[in-house]
Amino acid sequence: MRLLVAALESELAAFPRELPGFDRLVTGPGKLQATYALTRALDAGSYDEVVVVGTAGAIDPRLDAAVYEVDATLQHDVTDIDGIVGQHVSLPALLELGREGVTIATGDHFVDDAEAVALIRPLGAGLIDMETYAYVWVAQRFGVPIRVLKAVSDRAQDGAITDWHAAVTACSHQLWNRVRADYGV
Repeated sequence: MRLLVAALESELAAFPRELPGFDRLVTGPGKLQATYALTRALDAGSYDEVVVVGTAGAIDPRLDAAVYEVDATLQHDVTDIDGIVGQHVSLPALLELGREGVTIATGDHFVDDAEAVALIRPLGAGLIDMETYAYVWVAQRFGVPIRVLKAVSDRAQDGAITDWHAAVTACSHQLWNRVRADYGV
């Protein structure tokens, strides 16, 4: 059994309510809600894999509006005691998934301006979201394999929230097509 995870119900709009071989979890947005909900789910059940689907902003201009596999995640909204951005005082700076793909920067706010992107991009990420670091950290604590698929919804620039609202349904369809192809459901 796999656990299909998304932060928002709208990111699962194209997915059938019942999906053979998958339980479904909607966590709510942000790292705290993601951590809480996934911890509860993994504590209550046994899963062969966590499959995360959702939207992300593309902060690497080379990334098109497509679905990307995530290979690693970092936090862009933390700073350690030495003032190093992206380094938490007690958590790893980078969590790797052991897959080929794109690195994603996670933070607890919706990024929608060029100045913020200019500060985050040097950390080495191509995508940005609000939950992936938390999902990966929890799954790794439980020893459950995790796969993260993200559809680009916006460019994390001015007006990104408007772009996200307009794109989330199309992104959900892209993600559903990818899950159907990869898992034969």
